Amino acid sequence: MNLKNIALWLFIGLIIIGLFNLFNPNASNTANTLDLTYSQFLENVKNGSVNDVTIRGNNVSGNFSDGRKFKTYAVNDPTLVEKLTNMGVNISAAPLDDGFSILGILISWFPMLLLIGVWVFFMRQMQGGKGGAMGFGKSKAKLLNENKNKITFNDVAGVDESKEELVEIVEFLKDPRKFQKLGGRIPKGALLVGSPGTGKTLLARAVAGEANVPFFSISGSDFVEMFVGVGASRVRDMFEQGRKHAPCIIFIDEIDAVGRSRGAGLGGGNDEREQTLNQILVEMDGFDAQEGVIIVAATNRPDVLDPALLRPGRFDRQIVVPSPDLVGREAILKVHMKKITFAPDVNIRTVARGTPGFSGADLANLVNESALLAARKNKKIVTMIDFEESRDKVAFGTERRSAVMTEDEIKLTAYHEAGHALCSLNLPASMPIHKATIIPRGRALGMVMYLPEKDIISVTREEYEARMVSALGGRVAEEIIFGRDKVTSGASSDIQQVTKTAREMVTQFGMSETLGPILYAENDEEVFLGRSVQKHKNVSEETAKTIDSEIKKLVDESYEKTKQILNTKIDDLHTLAKGLIEYETLELAEIKELLKTGTINRANPEDEIKNAGPSVPKSGKSKPTVNPDLKPKPQTS
Repeated sequence: MNLKNIALWLFIGLIIIGLFNLFNPNASNTANTLDLTYSQFLENVKNGSVNDVTIRGNNVSGNFSDGRKFKTYAVNDPTLVEKLTNMGVNISAAPLDDGFSILGILISWFPMLLLIGVWVFFMRQMQGGKGGAMGFGKSKAKLLNENKNKITFNDVAGVDESKEELVEIVEFLKDPRKFQKLGGRIPKGALLVGSPGTGKTLLARAVAGEANVPFFSISGSDFVEMFVGVGASRVRDMFEQGRKHAPCIIFIDEIDAVGRSRGAGLGGGNDEREQTLNQILVEMDGFDAQEGVIIVAATNRPDVLDPALLRPGRFDRQIVVPSPDLVGREAILKVHMKKITFAPDVNIRTVARGTPGFSGADLANLVNESALLAARKNKKIVTMIDFEESRDKVAFGTERRSAVMTEDEIKLTAYHEAGHALCSLNLPASMPIHKATIIPRGRALGMVMYLPEKDIISVTREEYEARMVSALGGRVAEEIIFGRDKVTSGASSDIQQVTKTAREMVTQFGMSETLGPILYAENDEEVFLGRSVQKHKNVSEETAKTIDSEIKKLVDESYEKTKQILNTKIDDLHTLAKGLIEYETLELAEIKELLKTGTINRANPEDEIKNAGPSVPKSGKSKPTVNPDLKPKPQTS
């Protein structure tokens, strides 16, 4: 409870005490009243000093002839009234319960006080306890001082281009006159656009840290309430706070929660959200750049924002915060690895190569998981093995060594994964293999992991065809070794991937000689017409048949090429499958050594036990529990 609330409640308490004293008839009468014993009272009556008395039960009060007041408590004296009458004392009587009692006040005011208390409680609950009932329309923006948890551009890596665009904002906040002398006007707002975890909030805090200015942080959902007009009031209060602390930065996270396009015609409107958005537009348009208040917002859905937010004069500048490339991932890993102790064998470049598509938050999680894994193994430093295991865990799921598999399942999984790996090794355009394993991870009973040498920006037709051949390698290996009647449903995800790739090649990438470089959208697309949803055909029936024919043609060609590779390399298929059954997991170098020499020269098993921890048996390898009563289960790659 803040000082303002304490002062308010003290003020209310003083008012109640004042009212009690004001309406208490006995408060002013008892201050100068003489308290007599009953004997003294009778003596004064005999002397004729008593002028008048008031009797309330056994309580007697009155006035002396000289104006002084007195009171006493009378015993049960039946002759008292006669004595007072004989002496000519003026007698008056009053009922016993005619006084002013606090209990009576509380009883009469209890319903009203109860209603007031309930109203204050619910108002505080709706406001999250901030400001109580008096702060219903106050902003929920949190002020982060520049000296508290200060973050600079040195703490942000992998988004150099985005940082360069924000340097100008930092320079303006540091020295606004430099731009104003030449008549320049700094952008009033900057919109950070990027996927979740790419570092949009971190960038905004780095701008505030570099400029040494206050930083207000608020979420777009904090503006929206059940009562219309509350969000607009909070917007006004937030901008007013910004003006008082100028120069400063106001950061609105997930602005799409309140800034969605108005009048879309889908699902009706929202008066509260639209009024809040209108107030944001008005406040931003009324800003003077010389006030030194800059709005920075973040979203991963720029396509749903209202166009009025993106026009010049509001969010003038849109800064894309992409997922980091290879060099960026390496820089991010260096920043986060400063917090841990790692072994000399850790190659940051290799770790960065093995994490394509990882965002900054994913890489931070990877470093943390590696440290936790090393701690579980009672290690003093984090090794390269810990990084690789953590990466596999984050990307593919945790190893399920307790999974119960039959001998037939182990054998089928080994040939399935060997088929994938062998096709990839015999295709020059295929992505390099990192390792192959038959240890279950996540929902898959085995998998072949790939390690790209560089970031994938564009893909050639040759590479797409290599992907389809590699994906079909598991299914074809099952047919060749076990026969068509023994194939399983384990290749369902592979078939789905192949079909999707072939459809994209035909309909989106223009890689069909028959259909040419034309975009063919999905047929039977749902289109919103007013308040109804109708099906819309994008291609004719004849074209749809041609598309299906071209997709089947590409898949059939890949299937025949896969059969040709595996039939030609049938001995290598048996060798690789036996190696997987024996060692469970094979690195790329071990796969090449096995296919070349027929054996693998692994390190001392005792060394592996020391590095891997107590979960690995002393034999240096472990096999899943075998239950011959279970039927084969499908596996995925």
